[in-house]
Amino acid sequence: MSPQNRTLDRYQELMQINAASHVLRTAGQVGVFDQLRSGQKTADQLAETLRINRSGLDLLLECLISLNVVERYGDDHALAPVMQLLCQYDSDLGDASWQRLRPLLQGESTDASGRAYLDSLAATQWIHTPAAMQAAEMLDMGGPTGPMGKFGDDGLPEPLRILDLGCGSAVWSCAMAYRDGQASIVAVDDAAPLAAATSTANAIQLNDRFETRIGDPETIDLSDSDFGLVVIAQRLHATTDAGRKTLIDKAYDSLAVGGRLVVIDLFRGPTKPNLTETIEALRVHAGTGGTGQGRMQSIEETQALLKARGFTDIRFTFIEASRVNFGMMVATK
Repeated sequence: MSPQNRTLDRYQELMQINAASHVLRTAGQVGVFDQLRSGQKTADQLAETLRINRSGLDLLLECLISLNVVERYGDDHALAPVMQLLCQYDSDLGDASWQRLRPLLQGESTDASGRAYLDSLAATQWIHTPAAMQAAEMLDMGGPTGPMGKFGDDGLPEPLRILDLGCGSAVWSCAMAYRDGQASIVAVDDAAPLAAATSTANAIQLNDRFETRIGDPETIDLSDSDFGLVVIAQRLHATTDAGRKTLIDKAYDSLAVGGRLVVIDLFRGPTKPNLTETIEALRVHAGTGGTGQGRMQSIEETQALLKARGFTDIRFTFIEASRVNFGMMVATK
């Protein structure tokens, strides 16, 4: 393909991307998605209920079907599974966060906050379940090379205790405990994410192997120092440089000798940034207020942070099942 044709193809692609975003927003604004959330509807029913032009509605529905967000069954229309999820968790398509970007770039104040950003992460963390399951497999949870509990007086390892520091909805640690049937979790976070975390644990029947402690992970007083595994997932990128150091310090102090720290987070790749990486970095900037509180770190930055605290045998890999550039760093106390 000639350079001119590639340019023209890209031109058309960008125009269609923008058009698709307008189609989705217009459908939401006129009430199509709200109507279909309550059940299947014909075009006549939608036009009458919403009081919108029928010919324009037909064309809008054709676009929504082409985008695979609406499905047609005879004369009836229904939300596709992906749109049902978006309506439940991201009904504004992320606009609340992205609309802060322009004022942030121009130095204006916004309502962005680190806590709101973390709450939004917790609400949608379930979408990373496949990546969490792959991470647990990569760690060999419950296997011969996986993390172990401290050794008892009999010389045998006790069941693994996992500290999930800033757990969100605890998708990552719950996947680990699900794979290691003897492991237990102590999840630390504020009350709202802990409610989501408890639901996650109950859904996979962890029952009495799951414990919660309410508090800010950066300031909570943790007296335990015998955890075999500490998990910090989707947290380091959302805090300050000082906050990152504090979390790493707490993780180190909470681990038994020989215990492992697992950091799962967004990381800058070693090569030219792709669209996924650049979008996520900008999303963090907009979601956390653009003050430098949150930022995507490089692999080298995090490795240096762990090394400075005394961790050894530091290893890193990207999680192939992740759709947003998650990587996993493992280190030993």
